Amino acid sequence: MCVQIVVDPDVLLDPVALRGQAARYAKIRERRIHDVVVTRKRVDARRGRVRLVVDVELWLDRPARSREPPQPLPLATQTGLPIVAIVGAGPAGLFCALRLAQRGIKAVVFERGKLVRARRHDIAALSQRGALARESNYAFGEGGAGTFSDGKLYTRASKRGSVRWVLEQLVAYGATPEILVDAKPHIGTNHLPAVITRMREHLTSAGVDTVFDTRVDGLRQQGNRVTGIALADGSHVEARAVVLAPGHSARDVYGWLAHAGVRLSFKPFALGVRIEHPQAYIDALQYKAFAGHPALGAASYSLALRSNDVGVFSFCMCPGGYIVPATADPDRQVVNGMSPSNRRGRFANAGFVVEIGPKQLAWFGLAPEHAFAGLELQDRLERAAFEAGGGAYVAPAQRLDDFVAGRASTTLPDNSYHRGVMVARLDTLLGALAHPIRDALLQAARSMPDFLGDHAIAVGVESRTSAPVRVERDAATMSVSHEGLYPCGEGAGFAGGIVSAALDGIRVADAIASARSL
Repeated sequence: MCVQIVVDPDVLLDPVALRGQAARYAKIRERRIHDVVVTRKRVDARRGRVRLVVDVELWLDRPARSREPPQPLPLATQTGLPIVAIVGAGPAGLFCALRLAQRGIKAVVFERGKLVRARRHDIAALSQRGALARESNYAFGEGGAGTFSDGKLYTRASKRGSVRWVLEQLVAYGATPEILVDAKPHIGTNHLPAVITRMREHLTSAGVDTVFDTRVDGLRQQGNRVTGIALADGSHVEARAVVLAPGHSARDVYGWLAHAGVRLSFKPFALGVRIEHPQAYIDALQYKAFAGHPALGAASYSLALRSNDVGVFSFCMCPGGYIVPATADPDRQVVNGMSPSNRRGRFANAGFVVEIGPKQLAWFGLAPEHAFAGLELQDRLERAAFEAGGGAYVAPAQRLDDFVAGRASTTLPDNSYHRGVMVARLDTLLGALAHPIRDALLQAARSMPDFLGDHAIAVGVESRTSAPVRVERDAATMSVSHEGLYPCGEGAGFAGGIVSAALDGIRVADAIASARSL
C-alpha cells in the first residue's frame, strides 16, 4: 500500500511517529502496519511553514521485502571494429556508449581531457595557483563539466525518457541509493568521480574503449555523409555514425563543424553573476526554527523573476558549496558552483542570470541570425571579467547592496572562491544586463529579508550556463545537414544537466540502433 503524507521534520527521524502518521493518512489501524518504507521525500517550506512531503510504502501484516540495490547491467563483449565514434566522455557520451553496448553495437569514445583521477590535479592547480590546463579543467575531462561542478541530478526532462532508470544506473556504479528517494537528488562532487570511473571500467570490460587526451578536430565526410572523424594528431577514425557530445564549452568544435558545413544556429542561454550568502542565513531564511535540522540538511532557494518582460532566475544553486573557476580558455574569467555530498560548507551560492535571446543580443549589437552571436557575447564579458579581476583567474566581485545601488564596494565579505576576489564594478561590466539583474535582486529582497545585506556578494561572471549554439538535428536526432552525424547532449544544444544529457545520449543511441544503415 502506498500513501503520501505531510509531516514535521521531527517525524521523519522517529519511526513510531512516522508509523502513526502513515496510519492516519491511510485511514487504517496502526497495528496493521508492519513496516514503513520511505520511497520519496521533498521539503515544502512555503508559506512560512516547514514540512516534509513523504511518499511511503506500507507493508501490512508482514515485513517489507528486502530490495537489492541496482547492479550494473550485463553487457555482451564487443568485438571487431567500432561502428560508432562518440566525441566526448560526459554524461551524454557515456550513457550513449552504455546503451549502444546493451544493444550490441560497438562504439569508441574520444575524450580530449584526462581520466577523472588525473583531472583532479589539474583542477587543483587551477584553483590554487591559477594554472589552467587547456584540455583538463572543470569543463573538459572524463565525466564532463558536471563531474566537478556539483553532481546535481534534478531535472524536469522526464518526457525525454526514464529519469529513474538513469538514477538506478548511477546507483549501480556506486552512487548513494538516497538519490532514488530525494526529490532533488545530488551525488556530490566528492563522490561522482568514483561513479564515473566504475561506469567507464564496466564499459571497458565489455570492449568499449575510451581514448583520453585525444582531441577531435574535424569530420571525415563524402558529400553530406559523415564517414568518421579527424584527430588532432592528423590521424583519422572511420565510423558509420558519429555522436557529437562535446559539452557546452568546446568552442573549437563549433568552428570545425561550421567549416564542414554542418547547420548551426544561435540557441538562447543565460548569463550573469554568481551570488553567495552564508549558509546559516539561507537556513534561517528558509527553515526558521528548523534551521540545521538533521532531516532537512542545508537549505536552498529557487527564484524565477521578470524585469520588463526579461527573465531573471537563479541557476545551479549550491547549498553548503563553493564557487569555482570554470573557464576552459586562457584570459577568460568564468565561475560556477559545486557542493560536496554533505553540503556542510559555510556558504551557499547560486547563479543569478538573465535569459539571453534576440532582444538581449541586440543590446550588445549582436543578431541571432549569426550562429555564433552568443559565443561572441560570452567572450566579451569573460575577457572583461578577467581584466577586472587583474588576471590569474582572480574574480571581480561586488557586494550585492552596492550592485543594486550602482556604487563601488569598499569592502567585500568572506566568500568561498579560493582564487580570491577583487573589488570591481560588475554592475558596469555587465552593461545592459545589469538593469534586469538589479531589478530582480530588489524583487527578491522584498520577500527575503536581508538578501541584499553586507554578507552577500556577487562574483563574475556566470556565463557557461548552457551552450549558446545548437547543432540542428531532425526528429530522428540526426543532423539536418549531414547524414550519420548525431548531435547530442548539452554541447549540441539539447540538454541542460547531467540527467537530461544522459537521457539525450540514450535517445541518440536508440536512434542509431534503429537506423537501417547499421
